[in-house]
Amino acid sequence: MLDESLKTQLKAYLERLTRPVLLVASLDDSDLSGEMREMLHDIEALSDMVSCSEHGDDARKPSFQIRAPGESIHVAFAGLPMGHEFTSLVLALLQVGGYPSKEAAEVIEQIKNLEGKFAFETFFSQTCHNCPDVVQALNLMAVLNPNITHTAIDGAAFQQEAEAREVMGLPTVFLNGEMFANGRMGLAEIVAKIDTGASKREAAKISQKEAFEVLVVGGGPAGAAAAIYAARKGIRTGIAAERFGGQVLDTLAIENFISVQETEGPKLGVALEQHVKQYDVDVMNLQRGEHLVPAGSDGLIEIKLANGASLKSKTVILSTGARWRQMNVPGEEQYRNKGVAYCPHCDGPLFKGKRVAVIGGGNSGVEAAIDLAGIVSHVTLIEFGDTLRADEVLQRKLRSLANVDIILSAATTEVLGDGNKVSGLVYEDRTTHANHTVQLEGIFVQIGLLPNTEWLKGVVALTARGEIIVDDRGQTSVPGVFAAGDCTTVPYKQIVIALGEGAKASLAAFDHLIRSSAPSQPTQAKVAEAA
Repeated sequence: MLDESLKTQLKAYLERLTRPVLLVASLDDSDLSGEMREMLHDIEALSDMVSCSEHGDDARKPSFQIRAPGESIHVAFAGLPMGHEFTSLVLALLQVGGYPSKEAAEVIEQIKNLEGKFAFETFFSQTCHNCPDVVQALNLMAVLNPNITHTAIDGAAFQQEAEAREVMGLPTVFLNGEMFANGRMGLAEIVAKIDTGASKREAAKISQKEAFEVLVVGGGPAGAAAAIYAARKGIRTGIAAERFGGQVLDTLAIENFISVQETEGPKLGVALEQHVKQYDVDVMNLQRGEHLVPAGSDGLIEIKLANGASLKSKTVILSTGARWRQMNVPGEEQYRNKGVAYCPHCDGPLFKGKRVAVIGGGNSGVEAAIDLAGIVSHVTLIEFGDTLRADEVLQRKLRSLANVDIILSAATTEVLGDGNKVSGLVYEDRTTHANHTVQLEGIFVQIGLLPNTEWLKGVVALTARGEIIVDDRGQTSVPGVFAAGDCTTVPYKQIVIALGEGAKASLAAFDHLIRSSAPSQPTQAKVAEAA
């Protein structure tokens, strides 16, 4: 089951185990159970600290629990944790086997002190790059607190259960049998959601902070670069981010980041955060800006956060990025995560053998259609314009696929459903103005980005599209407030451009600090008097 390369790597990791690990499998006669049996025995053969039993009684087959004899730990996988989830398996083995987590001590203590019973279930797919963060966070919580259990379920292996529980977007987390969350979440975010007093405690802590010289709002590439450049100047720097890494975390393959031939968004997001933390930067994660107050008589700009906290700084760099643009048609919001999706890599496996549509004919849309064509029975790509906008090499690949239809000059006008899930869509032919209905089970929206700037309206000058208007130094319409990245008017929304713009805005903020703190030039009268 495991190739020699994976075995070699895993063997090295298993040498870090400090206590025995027992793998308890629940299997049947299926091919998938045979693969799981082979995988578990491969793992058992790699370490004397690991043993395997096939006497599990879990109703889900195939599945297995990872236990530590004498410890109350419940970590389980239903289906094969391969693909992106193989790392989750490795970490679970290490943590159940006594290897300490590198998470912050205060977060670990917070998890240990959680009271109540928390039975988590996470539906994942092996191709989902957002799922591992959720699976790994919940596995760690189950290792640290005996009141917490976690089972990670491969939605493709247990498709009937996923459909019965109306899982149509991944990752999907259930808590004690009830829907808890959809989409990517980090450990701190999950803990904050179940620890009801955490937000108030964090708000009080943040409000007590001294004023910064540079405060960055947003933790994507632009924000990370801005924070690093400011910290290297030796000035008091803070960064408040709703989620560190930003939209990069939702990007799978990155092949145009100069000097790095290929990487993935989550890996780059982690690298950005690690680089920032090498410097003296006050990182405040899970913090969303809600209002900006220009500098008053004290010369400090105020950022009010959604949790009620307030931060002040001599200069501010806005790098709030952008999010996927929605169609804004009837039915879209109603069926979000019930057939309407925005990440083909994450949610595609849930639609195996079904009919889906991709909305958008740019690179993202065409790439999504190509990927989905290998999973689903049929893809209909709908493009508003009269031509596709994707690179020619992608268009040629798309047109070579037998199970793909392309509809041009079409405006999606409605998402249809039965009350529980998507059943189709309606589009208008922009040439004839006739309406057409397409019967399908899934819709993947890939129509560009929308800047996260609604909270700045009426304070900072924005374009009609909501982009922050900046000059060639990143200066906004508000003195001392700069902006960088996908939330601004700078053309071409690319990671490498956002990094450069973040650095530039930070240098401009530093220059502003120097000029605003410099002593004023003496008047001629004072010069004469001194003489």
